[in-house]
Amino acid sequence: MIKVEFLGPIGKAPLEMDANTLADVASKLKEDSTLSHWLDKCAVALNDTMVNDLNTALKDGDRVSILPPVCGG
Repeated sequence: MIKVEFLGPIGKAPLEMDANTLADVASKLKEDSTLSHWLDKCAVALNDTMVNDLNTALKDGDRVSILPPVCGG
């Protein structure tokens, strides 16, 4: 089981799910209409390390963070 957390203005509670790769996570998240407009814009971190390969393997206990674009100063 992995944990998916949504940071910033996404405003969604963390989810736990079974997934073997980040592609599995993306596929499941795209089923949620409240997330679909965020996913193309967001960065992804796996256990606090930025990743961009959907083929990245996941293991039990991993934490996937969905990071929306932000600006600040």
